[in-house]
Amino acid sequence: MLRNSSRILLSTVILFGTLIVLQGQNTTDGENWPSFRGPNASGIADRYATPVSWDVDTPKNINWKIKLPGLAHSSPVIWGDRMFVTTATGEADAELKVGLYGSIEPVDDDSVHEWKVYCLDKKTGKIMWEKTAHKGVPKVKRHPKATHANSTPSTDGKYVVAFFGSEGLYCYNMDGKLIWKKDFGLLDAAFFMVPSAQWEFASSPVIHQGVVIVQCDALNTAFLAALDIKTGKEIWRTAREDVPTWSTPTVHVGEKQTQIIVNGFKHMGGYDFKTGKEIWEISGGGDIPVPTPVVAHGMVFINSAHGRLSPIYAIKLESEGDISLKEDNTSNDSIVWSVRRGGSYMLTPLIYGDFLYNLQWNGALTCYNAKTGEVVYKEQLGKMTGFSASGVAADGKLYFASEEGDVFVIKAGPEFEVLATNPMKDKCMATPAISEGTLYIRTHHHLMAISEK
Repeated sequence: MLRNSSRILLSTVILFGTLIVLQGQNTTDGENWPSFRGPNASGIADRYATPVSWDVDTPKNINWKIKLPGLAHSSPVIWGDRMFVTTATGEADAELKVGLYGSIEPVDDDSVHEWKVYCLDKKTGKIMWEKTAHKGVPKVKRHPKATHANSTPSTDGKYVVAFFGSEGLYCYNMDGKLIWKKDFGLLDAAFFMVPSAQWEFASSPVIHQGVVIVQCDALNTAFLAALDIKTGKEIWRTAREDVPTWSTPTVHVGEKQTQIIVNGFKHMGGYDFKTGKEIWEISGGGDIPVPTPVVAHGMVFINSAHGRLSPIYAIKLESEGDISLKEDNTSNDSIVWSVRRGGSYMLTPLIYGDFLYNLQWNGALTCYNAKTGEVVYKEQLGKMTGFSASGVAADGKLYFASEEGDVFVIKAGPEFEVLATNPMKDKCMATPAISEGTLYIRTHHHLMAISEK
């Protein structure tokens, strides 16, 4: 799962994405950012003015900046004035190789690591508490672009859930007390065609109505499970027939039912939130699925890449049964429109207003009419370079961070316009968070808060 590249280019894998919480709940107030990509995995936080430009050296519009130990691609999540981040620290200097390249070899590092959870004051960056969830030698290796803490934590304002793959799932209260932990065994999310290419786990947990949802697609095991957030007790577990994936599930609350929507190669689909029973399914995606499903305009948008196909699907939320497309078809009764080649390898699509913004791993940005699939424009962000962090939006602006650390601010709408390019002076692989008009951007070494002053 190279985060962005792969055909054996597969370069990156994993990563980031995926962590979501409270999907389906009404938290689109611009204040709480409870999971990967914020409320309902939308990546949107309106109602507040957000910055166009900043300077990490001046420091223009930089509220605070702190150094974080270890290596992690997990995003910060926010509830009220509290922010939560995770990391994994090792004995050796952690190599992080970004850019466009094709190596699939994992990092050879058998040093003892510590997996940590931090709670920070979002206004000052002050650490309120830190907890070590686990200590030991990692059970699986990581890709040079990945980390041992790829999954974003989730919070519902009462609990914080952090997922470290083979090292376990941990639930804390808001004051840092460990409530429970769960060991799912070995979750080896390696490239299924070359099992020695271990790239680490990246799917994040989702919290909805007191239930934690986890998608665990790995070699020799694939399942979707629901756990009681108060006790960690398993409510149901549904087996999946799929290869390793790195996508976070999305929860959608509909008029008739609540469903959990997942990405996959052999099996994308929707599951009943209460029972785990399958509602609909589709096969025929890219064989290294990373992007998280996004709901808008009465449809769910799913894309993936690598292998024969790199599709984008716009699927009706009321779909049932097997809705897979017939050969050479781009639509049917359930799929409103699709693109056979053009989906993103690493990044979750951003749907803001009537437009779907699909950024590929090499910086190629395509804007579609989200309702019809019509291409509005195609443009290149900066020079040809790697992108792994998913885009976010607020205040009529789109924010895309390159792996080399340039944050592109794009005007939302049908006309392509770059408002600013802001160098972070550090590698940037984690998806930003937004709260009350402030951007929270995690780089390789730092976490900083950015807003108009």
